[in-house]
Amino acid sequence: MDRRNFLKTSSIAAASTTVLDSNKLFAKEKSVIRLGFIGMGMRGRNHVAIALERSDVDVVAICDTQEDSLARCRKQFKDSNKNAPKEYTGNVDAYKKMLDAEKLDAVIIATPWQFHHQQAIDSMKAGVYVGCEVIAGLTLEEHWDLVKTSESTGIPYMCLENVAYRRDVMAVLNMVRQGLLGELVHLEGGYQHDLREVLFNNGKQPYGGGFEFGEKGYSEAQWRTQFNIDYDGDLYPTHGLGPVMHYADINHGNRITNIVSFSSKAIGLSHYLNSNAPGHPNTKINFKGGDVTTSLMSCANGEVLEIKHDVHLPRPYSIGLRVQGTNGIWMDVNNGMYIEGQSAKSHQWDKADEWIKKYDHPLWKKYEDKATGAGHGGMDWFVDNAFFESVKQGVQTPIDVYDSVTMSALFPLSIQSIKEGNKTLEFPDFTGGKWKTQKPKFALDDSGF
Repeated sequence: MDRRNFLKTSSIAAASTTVLDSNKLFAKEKSVIRLGFIGMGMRGRNHVAIALERSDVDVVAICDTQEDSLARCRKQFKDSNKNAPKEYTGNVDAYKKMLDAEKLDAVIIATPWQFHHQQAIDSMKAGVYVGCEVIAGLTLEEHWDLVKTSESTGIPYMCLENVAYRRDVMAVLNMVRQGLLGELVHLEGGYQHDLREVLFNNGKQPYGGGFEFGEKGYSEAQWRTQFNIDYDGDLYPTHGLGPVMHYADINHGNRITNIVSFSSKAIGLSHYLNSNAPGHPNTKINFKGGDVTTSLMSCANGEVLEIKHDVHLPRPYSIGLRVQGTNGIWMDVNNGMYIEGQSAKSHQWDKADEWIKKYDHPLWKKYEDKATGAGHGGMDWFVDNAFFESVKQGVQTPIDVYDSVTMSALFPLSIQSIKEGNKTLEFPDFTGGKWKTQKPKFALDDSGF
């Protein structure tokens, strides 16, 4: 019995608000899953590369509106000596034909942000597990739609937040769970990445040439740039908030209660364009998005979370993670660790490398060889593996719909807070109170999750 028919003939679809509390969702495990892709741009093809390395994943269908993306994906299958998937194209609704025609177990969505919400809704209603690139939606209403649809259908939704699986991030999670840092007090993270050449280019690959966007741009410049023109807020919150949530047990014994956001002046992109392409028509753009956005959030258990978005100015890449508790502190930006009574010298940083090595997470110890060569230092393999294993075993994903929308909702909430004069807003409880009893489930052992 396939998953779609099983849903129609079981009580799962009627379980509503309690279905997501159950780990075992489907009666039959699968040795091979049938996977479809919606969005075959660079990020989608990253996921395809990982899927093609696996014998337990059969990519049967792909969907995109651009021939260039489909052609590049086609080459991946040819180079891997794998059967070519069926292609769906023509318009932005082509994925619906794929959902109707193919007996899929799961889809990976890697389209521009504005399409994620509806594509995920339609996929869950078709009885298909959803692994979606960030962000989940553009408005709070869209985030609530995802929760309600996942609850009513019983279909898991997982934000494919890869930084949560970064090796040092997981080692520190291991430290936190063993009590090395004591009781946590303050946590920071963010997306701090110079994207100026990504947001403005001339359609050539790799990035770095030209100062165009939209139809004249390449890859993300075709759509992502417009968000930086139109919105003032944290446009990409999950890389920072995702890992921080796991440290603080958000939605699993703790929750975010309030949020306030601040945004700096917006001059970085104008300065970049005027300095490098004086007289270019795009130098006249009025950018709404501040160059550095900072959001502060309070938690039910008393912690404060600080998340930044910083992509318009020259800087080295950093997530900017800081985990601070009663016994010590870790910061990734300086590769620093300090544990009171255990560090080499009082009031001086240790290099974090030895601590990371000592507390290496069991998942990385077990699967390091499999992750070697995968994107972003191997963490892409881990997030995809967690999704694939969940689908195979018919269980809830380790990052569930509540976690997914919580880390993504900072997008609309930060925009609202800034628009309303840095107003402190109540952070929605997407779990409906279940955070009080839900136990942590992310990366608890070496099982693959």
